[in-house]
Parts: sequence; C-alpha cells; structure tokens
Amino acid sequence: MATQRNQSTETQIKNILVPVIQAIGNSGKLIYILLVGIFLYFLYTFITSDKSSSTLESNSALIEKQLKNVSKLVVTEGHYSQVMTYKDQKNYFMNMISFEKKALMVVNADVTISYDLSKVVYDIDEKNKTITIKNIPEAEMKVSPDVHFYSIDESMFNPFGTEDYNKINTKVKAEIIKKMEKSRLRTNAENRLISELSKILILTNTMGWTLEYKGEAIHTQTALSSKIKT
Repeated sequence: MATQRNQSTETQIKNILVPVIQAIGNSGKLIYILLVGIFLYFLYTFITSDKSSSTLESNSALIEKQLKNVSKLVVTEGHYSQVMTYKDQKNYFMNMISFEKKALMVVNADVTISYDLSKVVYDIDEKNKTITIKNIPEAEMKVSPDVHFYSIDESMFNPFGTEDYNKINTKVKAEIIKKMEKSRLRTNAENRLISELSKILILTNTMGWTLEYKGEAIHTQTALSSKIKT
C-alpha cells in the first residue's frame, strides 16, 4: 500500500512539474530568439549606417586631398628674342626744324605664364556628390627683358634720357606680351592648367561624383577644355 501511495505521489509531482519546466523551456527559447533578433537588427543597422557615413567621409577626404594636390603654382616658361627700334623726334620753330633720335636694340626676354591654383574657388556638395568649380584665376604673365643697344643716334638738342629708357622698357614689355598672347606659350600654359584640373575630373568620374563648371556638368576633358578656353 505504501509503495502504491509513493508512486501516486511521484506521478502527481511529475504532472505538476513537467508543464512548468516545459513552459520555462519554451519561454526561454522565445526570449533567446527575441534577444538574437534584436541583436541582429541593431548589428545590421550599425553596420549599414556606419558604412554609408564612413564611405561619404572617405570620398570627401579623397576629393579634398586631390584639390589640395592641384592647389599649386603652374608655371610655363618661354624665351623671346627680337631686334627692335625706337624713334623720337622733337620739332622747333613751328616744325620747321626737327631733331631725331633713334636706337637699334636687341631684346632678349624670359617670359613666364602662371596659374595660381590655390586661388581656385570651389564648392563640395556631399549630399548630391557634386563638385562645383566657381572660379579659376586668370593667368599671370611676367616679362623680364634684357635690352642690349646695338646703336644709338641722338643730337645735343634731342639726347637720350631716363624718360626715353623708361619708354623703351614699357614698349618692349607691351610688344612681348602682345606676341606671347598669340603664341604657343599661352596655349601650352592653358594645356597645363587643363591637365591639372583633369585630375579632379578623373577622380570625380571614378567615385561616381559630378564636376560642374560654368553651370554645366563636365564629363570629359574635351568639355573641360572647351569651357576653360571660352
């Protein structure tokens, strides 16, 4: 009888404990699954958002670095040589008497055309992935003439003086600049400028950004060259 009572008691305990243990086990699994799901969600959100921002920052940093690399002085050098003449005449007594002076000279000059690209004005739009060049500085031409006088013809009534030499120097520089504006030196300087700015164009194209200048999107070096020369 005692044995049967013990078995009955054990059966009752099992009937009570088993559902409880199963309930705890099932709830534990649910909690575990819920925690894993929450963890995976936040992990995904963290990875995707961080990747997006870090990529944007990386792109902007690369572009800023490239802009700094081209922010330098681009100098194109040339040499000019020519024989020139200078004449001046003074008239007296209602132009009835005149005294002329003239000089024949050989002019050698070193000419430089430079672009200071540190003065390029630009804007970086990270949201729309666009770089807009707002202004490119004008070329600066520097002329360093060396004038050798081959012959000087003057009179005591119209001699050469400081004013004449200043006029000669001004005339020489003006003549050289006029010729250089139409020479290959100017073209070569522009080509070097375009070459430097094309580095930005290549980078933007590679990274999926857009370069804009004078209100238009620039996709090729030809288009960039055309815009710069107009």
